[in-house]
Amino acid sequence: MEHHLTVSRTARYQQLGTLSAHTRRVWFVCHGYGQLAAYFVRHFAFLTETDPATVVIAPEGLSRFYLNGTGGRVGASWMTRDDRLNEIQDHINFLNQLAGNVLADCPADVEVTVLGFSQGTATVGRWLAQAAFRPAQLILWAGSFPDDLPAAAAQYLLQNLPLSLVVGTDDEYISPTQTAAIQQQLQQLGATPQLHTFRGKHELNRAILEKLAYGSRQ
Repeated sequence: MEHHLTVSRTARYQQLGTLSAHTRRVWFVCHGYGQLAAYFVRHFAFLTETDPATVVIAPEGLSRFYLNGTGGRVGASWMTRDDRLNEIQDHINFLNQLAGNVLADCPADVEVTVLGFSQGTATVGRWLAQAAFRPAQLILWAGSFPDDLPAAAAQYLLQNLPLSLVVGTDDEYISPTQTAAIQQQLQQLGATPQLHTFRGKHELNRAILEKLAYGSRQ
């Protein structure tokens, strides 16, 4: 018979910039399947380099594994289908604790952006449905919003929330048909997603990131 035991463990995250009373913007960015936060966060370095009032936080999935065989490069995952519900809740607990620590060092009116990439899009959706704060904007990049959230919780989160859906024109994992289905799902939940596309594959894009980061301030 299978049993579960809740234990303490050490979670890892990366931070760019310094949290202080002068922090005005915080980005939480969640990587995709098989990535590590230390490499993923590099894509966002320009945010803190150009604006000392911005801090980027990149949490890392709790499950790490060798990408090929039993050695070499290591990647991380947010969840698999095995013991799925406990994995999801463990990550929500981790992200809530992390956000609480980070935001406690910021002014009360700090602007929070949450970005999920690939597998990270479902992770941030589930997390924000149980988070103690509401982001200023949500970015779902090359991934979908989780379809297993209770409709009422999803609708409450997405109502009047600035939401961007980003996908490359040559994304090998998300077809135009799938993108349209994601848009329809979000609209049915009361969201008004803004679609951004770029010429590229299953990857981040600097120009789109800049547009999302600075568009409202230009």
